Amino acid sequence: MHEKIKHLKQLEAESIYIMREVAAQFERPVLLFSGGKDSITMVRLAEKAFRPSRFPFPLLHIDTGHNFPETIQFRDRLIDRIGEKLIVRKVQDSIDSGRVREERGKGSSRNKLQTTTLLDSIEEFKFDAAFGGARRDEEKARSKERIFSFRDEFGAWDPKLQRPELWNIYNGKIHKGEHIRVFPISNWTEMDVWQYIQMENLDIPEIYFTHKRNCFYRDGMLVPESDFLPAEPNEKVSEMQVRFRTVGDMTCTGAVLSEANSLEDIIQEVAKARVTERGGRADDKRSEAAMEDRKKEGYF
Repeated sequence: MHEKIKHLKQLEAESIYIMREVAAQFERPVLLFSGGKDSITMVRLAEKAFRPSRFPFPLLHIDTGHNFPETIQFRDRLIDRIGEKLIVRKVQDSIDSGRVREERGKGSSRNKLQTTTLLDSIEEFKFDAAFGGARRDEEKARSKERIFSFRDEFGAWDPKLQRPELWNIYNGKIHKGEHIRVFPISNWTEMDVWQYIQMENLDIPEIYFTHKRNCFYRDGMLVPESDFLPAEPNEKVSEMQVRFRTVGDMTCTGAVLSEANSLEDIIQEVAKARVTERGGRADDKRSEAAMEDRKKEGYF
């Protein structure tokens, strides 16, 4: 077997084992789904872990209301194909109910507001485990997290309370009101994900490929123009050939100049990249510990 394929099959086997462990240990798991490449990979892993049966969990999308339209269209096509249950909970509803307050001004985003909507959803459905697509190579706070990440009754994460995971033994014991975040592809890299998508011939949103889009530069980041994020008078908007390495809220997800129009092109581009995929996420640049602070509050 080719070494690359052998490596991907080993990662796949580990992830399938983790998903089956969760199905065995927990009563009400859920898979957090964004429509991005990592959650698409997790859906494929779940198919391999549980087909021909239905998934032993629904999918949950926390909708900021500021999504790329292409991502929502892709999400709905995928759900139609796999025939699984999708739960959608909206940040706008959290705003309307007074649970969170909309940020205002330059650089405002709904990305952080997702935390409250997520925690309310976990409480609403009494989920005791939530699959996430985080990987250790994404960001330094991610690298601190174990595959089974304990969250207290407030959904908070404390890196000092991480449980040991010796010999792939995962401790899922929790008290009522607590839950576990589970990261089946924690040991994968961005390159692994793209090579797996290529190997499995998986469909992905078209914004991952090069396309023309009106963008402008803000604080060194290439920003897509939208109704949610208009350019300032001094910011010049131009049509550019771009793609996105990560899919998130339009207000904090930067584009990259690219002519990659195939998976092979993307893989070659990632191999040459000197900036991490989250290097284009404005929400991670608010402070040196932005991600860790959000995670302690219950973020993904």
